[in-house]
Amino acid sequence: MTIGGESVPAAESFGVVNPANGEVFAHAPECTRQQLDAAFEAASKAQRDWKADEGLRRETLLKVADVMMGAGAEIAPILTAEQGKPLADAGIETFAAAIWCQYYANLETPPNVVQDDDAARVEVVRRPVGVVAAITPWNYPLTLAFWKIAPALLAGNTLVIKPSPFTPLSTLKAVELLRDVVPPGVINAVSGGDDLGAWMTSHPVPRKVSFTGSIETGKKVAMSAAPDLKRVTLELGGNDPAIVLEDADPAVVGKAIFAGAFMNNGQVCSAIKRVYVPEAMYGDVVDALSEQALAIKVGDGTDPESKLGPINNKPQFERVKELVSDAVVHGATATVGGHAMDRPGYFFEPTILTGLSDGTRIVDEEQFGPALPVIAYRDEDDVIDRANATHFGLSGSVWGTDTDRAADVAGQLECGTAWVNTHLALGPNQPFGGFKWSGIGVENGPWGLAEFTEVQAVYRSKMPDGLNLNTASLLS
Repeated sequence: MTIGGESVPAAESFGVVNPANGEVFAHAPECTRQQLDAAFEAASKAQRDWKADEGLRRETLLKVADVMMGAGAEIAPILTAEQGKPLADAGIETFAAAIWCQYYANLETPPNVVQDDDAARVEVVRRPVGVVAAITPWNYPLTLAFWKIAPALLAGNTLVIKPSPFTPLSTLKAVELLRDVVPPGVINAVSGGDDLGAWMTSHPVPRKVSFTGSIETGKKVAMSAAPDLKRVTLELGGNDPAIVLEDADPAVVGKAIFAGAFMNNGQVCSAIKRVYVPEAMYGDVVDALSEQALAIKVGDGTDPESKLGPINNKPQFERVKELVSDAVVHGATATVGGHAMDRPGYFFEPTILTGLSDGTRIVDEEQFGPALPVIAYRDEDDVIDRANATHFGLSGSVWGTDTDRAADVAGQLECGTAWVNTHLALGPNQPFGGFKWSGIGVENGPWGLAEFTEVQAVYRSKMPDGLNLNTASLLS
């Protein structure tokens, strides 16, 4: 662990499992309450100077970007071992971390003057919230860590970050590599289980919690942060629909929708989770999706031929098996896949499910794995209602040759990001967040930066007597 810029060992540790074989391959430190207190104390102490020097913050972010850009060879094997994704995809995570830091290092934050006349100059400024507790998930350990780290640092905050206990090692290593370029205490990294997360969100020092994870845990985070009114950003789950319109090309959308659904083996909060297809072209789209599922190579992430790795952990593996089995019991057909692969580890066949409808668990819930339900529809207005008939509201996409019409349909989706003829197009310059139960607040872009700030109005009076329109009436 890294606390106050120093390596801090732990008296106890926990095993980290390689999902490609189901075996423990390393151990991570188990942070104690006392060590967590020390981490927050270090962050609080460092924040006093850190918030005062914007130039240093931007310079440091560029140095962090340089470190992460060159860290792929060291971090990617660790990330693949603990998460399961192919090495090439693990390397993309270190690259993404660098890109996010570069973006925020160069993001302009111009002054916002709302009044400047003979009476006063009024400027709206953004102040840092203080110390941030950041809690990240296991699907994109580094990428999602830096979605929090980069804007938090630019805003003048310091952090204590806790990665998922399923994937702690890559984040711990990344923060270790940053010790030489980040002032002590600005980024502190601890690891542990759910108890540690609860200690963080209820701790009296942090003034902000930034959490990415499940809706169930997100609700607990919100409750834990409520007693002292911590600010929260919650990026939670999705059950993201793709709607295919009748003028779409089945072969084209089949390939693109498969990519949007099975990226990272379906373990993406905003991946396509259900597909709605017109009855007249249902078979053609299913065939196109099935062709992609049959062709893709699933295997150990260290195999350069692998395009998809295993499901990350046993609980999620069991959940995917359960949802697919439930769908089949209720009349669905797996045109491809449908079973766990006969090999060690948490491998599941890429699965396309047909003959099912809304009301089936795998349609209504978030499967977060390599199984995609395809649902037929007849009426466009009805399918929009069905797509929106959920507590989720993270993202969605609409597919069709007439892009204006597709965009009109996309605009009726109740979600934070609506794509047209693509899916999972994300970048540091665009906001990412969810409607309904899919989250509170947003990440990325200037909107994500604002989430790590408090708004302050600075009113400079130009009146010699110090009075204004409100106070002058008292003395008139």
